[in-house]
Amino acid sequence: MVCRATPGLSPANVIGRYVTHPAAHDASLGLTSRTDRGGYVIAALSGELGIASAPALRDQLLSLLRAASHLIIDLSAVEHADASGLAVLVGSGRRARLLGGSLRLAAPSPEVARVLSATGLNQHLDIFPTVRAAITGQLRPPEAIFPSATVPARGRIDGVIAGGATQSSMPCH
Repeated sequence: MVCRATPGLSPANVIGRYVTHPAAHDASLGLTSRTDRGGYVIAALSGELGIASAPALRDQLLSLLRAASHLIIDLSAVEHADASGLAVLVGSGRRARLLGGSLRLAAPSPEVARVLSATGLNQHLDIFPTVRAAITGQLRPPEAIFPSATVPARGRIDGVIAGGATQSSMPCH
């Protein structure tokens, strides 16, 4: 099968039906994409989803969305995620909806699942336990993806405060 590069993307490598994209200047994040028979573009990320890779990743995901408005992002090989990386996912989901499409996140690594849950984004994004489930649209209960024991009650996670605000013990006058 021949894979044609998506207009606007400059793939570093084409192997069969997979396209490897330069997702970050410092190579901390890798992005490989393929088109599924169902019309979804599946983008597999690997490495660190953070501030260093966020601008290039945003550009690559927007280019993929221009080619196909239904995008699945495989997060199984993402080792670290911070607020900048999560903002790219949220923004890409917004763009997909504006284009009449969808963004589905699949198979988040334990680290990514923990950050998504701690920030509450797991309540606002379509997250599936596997890529296959994302393709078929089969959701599982959130506890299957986000076990409650992995989410800290309070604390800092990459600059995001988890656990909500605390009330002051000072009386109001």
